[in-house]
Amino acid sequence: MRWIATGLLVAMAATFLIAGRYDEAYPWVGFVRAFAEAAMVGGLADWFAVTALFRHPLGLPIPHTAIIPRNKDRIATTLAAFLRDNFLTPGVVARRMARMDVAGAAGRWLSDPSGGRSRVQAGAARLFADMLEALDQDRLGGMTKRALGGQLRTLNVAPLLGRALEAAMAEDRHLPLLDGIIRWAARVLEANEHLIRDMVHQRAGTILRWTGLDERLSNAIIDGLAKLITEMAEDPRHPLRAKAEEGMARLAFDLQFDPDTQEKVERFKAELLDNPALDRWWMGVWESARAAMLRMARNPEAAFKGELGAALRQLGETLERDAGLRATVNRFVRRSAVGITADHGDAIVRLVSDTVRSWDAETITGRLENSVGRDLQYIRINGTLVGGLVGVAIHTLEVLL
Repeated sequence: MRWIATGLLVAMAATFLIAGRYDEAYPWVGFVRAFAEAAMVGGLADWFAVTALFRHPLGLPIPHTAIIPRNKDRIATTLAAFLRDNFLTPGVVARRMARMDVAGAAGRWLSDPSGGRSRVQAGAARLFADMLEALDQDRLGGMTKRALGGQLRTLNVAPLLGRALEAAMAEDRHLPLLDGIIRWAARVLEANEHLIRDMVHQRAGTILRWTGLDERLSNAIIDGLAKLITEMAEDPRHPLRAKAEEGMARLAFDLQFDPDTQEKVERFKAELLDNPALDRWWMGVWESARAAMLRMARNPEAAFKGELGAALRQLGETLERDAGLRATVNRFVRRSAVGITADHGDAIVRLVSDTVRSWDAETITGRLENSVGRDLQYIRINGTLVGGLVGVAIHTLEVLL
């Protein structure tokens, strides 16, 4: 667009010069000359105004030009203050988050990530990916870890775990877990037969060892356990499987309603959060999550293929169906956002301000010009055309008067 605006200005200058030669011979040429003259003035004025935002026109150090490079620190301060006052105060975040169904939106997107991907959604995904790559990952990961840790300490996770287990059992989604435990038990028995034989041999009396009955007893125990595990794996209605399901159902109930069980879960949660090894584990999880978010933002269709995609879609469907789970997730997200804003709002503002301050004049000029430069060139074009129309109007009044 810059070349079009400049070309239009040059065309008006050429038209003005040519029209000046024929002005006396052809009276109507005066209207053309007036249009070109005023258009040239309007175009030059707007060119100066647009150029003065980003640099010195023609390289001349004219006062009040190169406005953005000279004021980049003030722009950084103003932008940071705008973010703090309008977006990063706990009250504003709480009001905005109260009207947002984050869990429902996430559920709909996870259920059908490719549906309705408009240009706005695609642009938002690209912007999110660019921002995630540009921010200080260690600092951002630490902020997120501390914020989540604080929220987890105040969150009663036992009822949430109980409802999740109860919902899984209601839809038989616990059966693969139970089957996996049975297969694991079979592998453990096979790998530890020698321990059973040694235990029976040590506890057996001298007569049993002398007659070899201890070996027969060991074989009987191992065979009996193997047969029991095989029967549990093959028979969905096996009594021990039913006992295991009763235990899981009882656990789901106790997690939701039993104070002693909830207290045990809270103690375990506190010990886990206080473990220094969790910090190292979290940073690895954060980096993996950041890489996954980048992949999903760049190419969500590819990220939702395979078993991971099926699991994410199932999670999305559960979020859409379960109103209680949606309310819990929304409450957690809202409290997390408010907590992050209260604890780290100033740090986020400083991060934005320091990032803009660290850019040199050429960087900030280039980025802003690339963002709004096309619209600014339209201003030059409009100034040229509007100036020309004003010139024609003035020349018409002169002829009539």
